[in-house]
Amino acid sequence: MKDFIKIMKALSDPTRIKIVKMLQHKTMCVCEIRAALQIAQPSVSKHLKILEGENILRHKEFGRIRLYRLDEHSPKARALQKLMEVWEHANKYKTI
Repeated sequence: MKDFIKIMKALSDPTRIKIVKMLQHKTMCVCEIRAALQIAQPSVSKHLKILEGENILRHKEFGRIRLYRLDEHSPKARALQKLMEVWEHANKYKTI
């Protein structure tokens, strides 16, 4: 149960959800994420560190560039992707 609480806490920030959603579609570097979210690089790095610490993301380094992607080997990341797909599908037909 402690693991569940930790991952929910990591996902409680809207910026981190946006990062996960962006990384569902493609691998991105910190500069691309920063530009898309229009927030400071240190803030992006903090959010990425939290998500990576919960085994949701992975990165590869190429010199000074870090490329981030969802961790396809992580059960947490796979479950999160599935949950987001279900949630988006359910809300697609929601009427106001």
